[in-house]
Amino acid sequence: MAWLEYLLPLIFLFPLAATAVIVVALRNLHDARVRSPFDAHPLREPGQALRDRLDRAFAGLFLDGALGPIVTMAPLVYGMGRMLFSSEQNWIEWALYGALCTLLALAFCFLLIRDFQRIRRLKLGLACELAVGQELERLIRPEAHPYFVFHDVPGDGYTIDHVAVTPHGIFVVETRARTPAITPGGREVNLVAVEADRLCFPGWNEHRPLHKTRQATHWLRRWLEQQIGGPVPVKGVLALPGWEIDISQAPDDLLVVGGGDLARRLTATRLGEVDDATHDAVIAVLHHRASLLDLPNLEAPSV
Repeated sequence: MAWLEYLLPLIFLFPLAATAVIVVALRNLHDARVRSPFDAHPLREPGQALRDRLDRAFAGLFLDGALGPIVTMAPLVYGMGRMLFSSEQNWIEWALYGALCTLLALAFCFLLIRDFQRIRRLKLGLACELAVGQELERLIRPEAHPYFVFHDVPGDGYTIDHVAVTPHGIFVVETRARTPAITPGGREVNLVAVEADRLCFPGWNEHRPLHKTRQATHWLRRWLEQQIGGPVPVKGVLALPGWEIDISQAPDDLLVVGGGDLARRLTATRLGEVDDATHDAVIAVLHHRASLLDLPNLEAPSV
């Protein structure tokens, strides 16, 4: 029966398949998320959404790195089995097995390159998130100065990096990580000019960071008005850690900072007085909103 010549070589693939099953089962072995010992709620830190994305990226790297050799070797192992059970040698068939192995090896190489680039980008974003989060922590004062900072607040299908509640306004703080340009002489250029609708980096322009910050600001302003039942002063802040900011043409509705003096800028910016009742109500609804980040249909922030 000729069909047995194609069926029996599958026996040699069983060890590879068992190894692949073990690899897939172990992909989530490392889970860095921790829960409070007091109320079992997830503990959140600055950049927690990016930490979760970084964990998933490392899990993807583990899968691609472990499954790559297994999947690549499968056609070769099957072809060796075919040589044992085949009544005659077909060199075209053996060449196809070799070509398939080569294509699979190239595909997994590209996947690994993609994983490394993604992890590098997420690490840069997390570093900037942590830097801005630490700067925002300087707003925390004794009871005479009621400043509160929330990290990773769920918005309308996305996550707001930080929300700072102060006695004189609410600030939506978005963080973006960008690598400074390097001149042919090796000098680092880290000056960005802020215009009404774009950021002019050395060598390229971007519209999305300003648009996303405005979008998050408008959403939070409307949402707080619905929750509180009255207007609340809200202003958007875009932080670009490590960059020098040229604000000579900057718009008035947004505050763009380099990140190092963020706490001082927020303290000095007066949007309007927030009475104690409104202040406490804003903190209460944001506490509730921040607890919704663990829902699976919410996306992590972009980098």
